[in-house]
Amino acid sequence: MLPSLRLVSQTLRGFGLMAIAGIVLVSCGPKTEKSAGPISDHDLMVMARGNDIKITEQLFNRAKDAFKSGQWDRALELTEGLATAPTARVGHTHFRVRSRTLRTVIYAGQLKGRMELAEAYGQGADKAKNPQFKAEYRRLQNDHLQAAAHAALNLAETARQLAPDGVISKTVPLETSIPPTEGPVEIAALERVKEGGWLEPDQQESAAADSLRKGMDDALAEVVSGDLAKARTVFADGPANLEGAAFAIFLAQELADGAIVFDRHHRPDSLKMKTLCDQGQETLKAALARLQDNPDKDKEKEVKKLQDRFKTLLKKG
Repeated sequence: MLPSLRLVSQTLRGFGLMAIAGIVLVSCGPKTEKSAGPISDHDLMVMARGNDIKITEQLFNRAKDAFKSGQWDRALELTEGLATAPTARVGHTHFRVRSRTLRTVIYAGQLKGRMELAEAYGQGADKAKNPQFKAEYRRLQNDHLQAAAHAALNLAETARQLAPDGVISKTVPLETSIPPTEGPVEIAALERVKEGGWLEPDQQESAAADSLRKGMDDALAEVVSGDLAKARTVFADGPANLEGAAFAIFLAQELADGAIVFDRHHRPDSLKMKTLCDQGQETLKAALARLQDNPDKDKEKEVKKLQDRFKTLLKKG
């Protein structure tokens, strides 16, 4: 006997409900890590505003990895919120200070690299015979000077955060992951530029990358008063607690170099030069305050030398 139409209808309806239930379970079930995907930089920065210490640590570690891989601008972006966010919690304060010191090294490295490029292209523009070469090198000189000015002003702001009102901590933590390979000691392409020789666009990009890498290596060496090999040793096991007075002197030296960007030979701007010099003098006050607790004749001489340098910069303009 054939089944009745009612029975067939009920059976089909039962299978349909089971199928729908299966679809719902699949769509509402827990998502795997693969389907969710990695958290983007932007989302992680937004999540860090909630002051979750694990998220804060994850964000800072991502910035260290960016530094190690030569992604300087990304490292700055990742640490911007950490460096400026007000917090009274000890754990978050540690990451805030580390973010500021890491940004100091990056801005110092960018300043060095950009100034080296600007000086090379300036010399190249003076010596090049071809009018098109002259024009292009002058444009590149101005572009790199503008980038150097940006780094210098940001360095001054970071110095103000680290040594407000002429006060700096007894020790300053700096945590960084140093790139596994060193940058070039000399950049052959820029030597060619200085003689008026031409560089193709791809060679210009390569020279810029090498110069910035060299600048970062130099900044890391100077912050530990040594060379890159010493820096690798210092930061091999995690954060290093640098002496406050020594770090303040390092900051002041970089600010003096930054002030040069705004002299009459580069991008004349007396107000911005004064900003760099004033912050440099404030930073030296912080160094001297620390040296009162732990006198060091060599460091005191360095402070005096830098004080005179700031006065000379302001006088010559």
